[in-house]
Amino acid sequence: MKRKILVTSALPYANGPLHLGHLVEYTQTDIWVRYHKLRGHDCTYVCADDAHGTPIMLRAQSEGITPETLVARMQTEHLRDFTAFGIGFDCYHSTHSPENFAISQEIYRRLRAGEHIVVREIEQAYDPVAGIFLPDRFIRGTCPKCGAADQYGDSCEVCGATYSPTDLLDAVSAISGATPERRPTEHYFFALGDFSDFLRQWIHSGTLQEEMANKLDEWFATGLADWDISRDAPYFGIPIPDTQDKFFYVWLDALPGYMAATRRWCEEHGRDFDTYWGADAESEVYHFIGKDIIYFHALFWPAMLKGAGYRLPTAVFTHGFMTVNGAKMSKSRGTSITAAQYLERLEPEFLRYYFASKLHPRAEDIDLNLEDFLLKGNGDLVGKVVNLAARSAGFIHRYGGGRLAPSLGEDTDFYRELAAQREGIGAAYAERDYARAIRDIMALADRVNAYVDRAAPWLLAKDPSQHEALLRVASTTLNAFRLLVTLLSPVVPQLARRSLDFLHCPLDWDATAEPLLDHDIAPYQHLLQRMEKTIVDSLIASPSSPASEAPKTKPTDQTPKTQAPGGSAEGAEATPTISIDDFTRVELRVARIVAAEAVEGAEKLLRLSLDIGEDKPRQVFAGIKAAYRPEDLQGRLTVMVANLAPRKMRFGLSEGMVLAASGPEGGPFLLSPDSGAVPGMRIK
Repeated sequence: MKRKILVTSALPYANGPLHLGHLVEYTQTDIWVRYHKLRGHDCTYVCADDAHGTPIMLRAQSEGITPETLVARMQTEHLRDFTAFGIGFDCYHSTHSPENFAISQEIYRRLRAGEHIVVREIEQAYDPVAGIFLPDRFIRGTCPKCGAADQYGDSCEVCGATYSPTDLLDAVSAISGATPERRPTEHYFFALGDFSDFLRQWIHSGTLQEEMANKLDEWFATGLADWDISRDAPYFGIPIPDTQDKFFYVWLDALPGYMAATRRWCEEHGRDFDTYWGADAESEVYHFIGKDIIYFHALFWPAMLKGAGYRLPTAVFTHGFMTVNGAKMSKSRGTSITAAQYLERLEPEFLRYYFASKLHPRAEDIDLNLEDFLLKGNGDLVGKVVNLAARSAGFIHRYGGGRLAPSLGEDTDFYRELAAQREGIGAAYAERDYARAIRDIMALADRVNAYVDRAAPWLLAKDPSQHEALLRVASTTLNAFRLLVTLLSPVVPQLARRSLDFLHCPLDWDATAEPLLDHDIAPYQHLLQRMEKTIVDSLIASPSSPASEAPKTKPTDQTPKTQAPGGSAEGAEATPTISIDDFTRVELRVARIVAAEAVEGAEKLLRLSLDIGEDKPRQVFAGIKAAYRPEDLQGRLTVMVANLAPRKMRFGLSEGMVLAASGPEGGPFLLSPDSGAVPGMRIK
């Protein structure tokens, strides 16, 4: 049954660039949306820039531009980064829009008509130099609890205490440095307590994760207080109807921003807005948010919608925070990485895949561990998935004229067994259990790679009588590759598009039930390059080398080391240990030496041509000339590091490394596998 679904992510604030922590949420949402679209549902994804408030007004002043100019620029930058990361909004709008002015003011009028708006006089901190009432975050002073200096007006970053700005010691304005004055002003409040009974029931109705609902129960212990929804001029925001110099607090008009973006999309596509947000709308509405703003989305927002006569969200999905290498993101540690800084260095598909491998339906924090990130990206996406296409396409073009076999023959059942796992993986996507989906997809990839190792197409290629079997094996492998990239397409849409373009077929979940047969494919081109560790490490820079700048020099091996007999020396470092994760990043393959020759101008090098089961041999330069004559090496099996980054040498490109040993007894001696090994076998 086709579902009608509206999906939103929290609105990024238009006061700065996106960082990787932001992208956890948008990636999580985008994967869910792409999956539902892939299954044929009418799924629409809207978002907007959160464009109002004092910080934006002050930043614009500091840059000598209008707030409108600033928010327009930031919207362009945000959308640029979102697009680069494959976040597929159907509409990306702004809260500074005619639609949002109209909807926010209409919600307010309905709440006022329902007697849910209270007006009363309060005292607030006022900056007499800047001529502005100060938000709590624009007051700095000494914490009244622990005595820490230079703390915000509402909470202490040292001891975690919360307090009123009037409790802050030695308070000053963060804008002018002046001592704030206490001045009376009339403010407008939303009577949240009017909705206490409704909210108690609603938060436990299955619309939230249960741990979030339990957390919200704390708010009811002392009663729901009125919510201050007004701010005094000067302020960049939406005017409160029928008032002078009063504006909506930024959160009051940020939440209706979801509705404003929907209205814009409906106007552009000829849809009825009320079928999404009307009181009797039958469509589904889902919000994806971070756990730090659950109060706004699960208390204030449903109360506003209820009081104003609009529909309520179907569910609010909450995620946790992101750390980098186990620590909170920090500019001083170089771990507050912006989206633009990442994009300067690496493919966005790697980050999307890593996030997916970590995300569960629960609101748990996730860690971006850069070693694990490198391992997963290179090992899974490149090593297990993309490499299937690289290993098979050449056989199809060389022996089949670029056309897949007309039948998979005895491998048909194998393919259908793989395809039968789609629904379980789809259920994991639908339940936002992306980590489970990734595990199941990679288990399929392992089965396919084991199939290739057993079938040994590189051996079939050597026997003309086996070329029909070779085409069957290569066609089965490429069909399995098509299945894998289709299953992964919600996570890595750009890789999926490139892959399916190569296979000359559309993205179609249901079509993968049956294999592509007697079908032309394009010549293979690189779909995804491995990440280099030095590039990944450059995401985090020392304080003296900001993360926004790539390293300008490379480390050298010029430090002298003195080695004593027996393998140790006073003052010398012991051989460093590595973890099992370090070791599993090294891909060892059995290689057959197809040809070997001396390198002119090199005393120690031989040029080796190595067959490791790919469509063409690899060239490797090895320093083994002292131990072997080239003619004695041809046909010999050895062991090769297959995932070493290519290295450009004076004599040509070296595409790997062979393993050899040497010592006091002589050498170097090439390592050789036992009898029975064949080229391309992986050494485990």
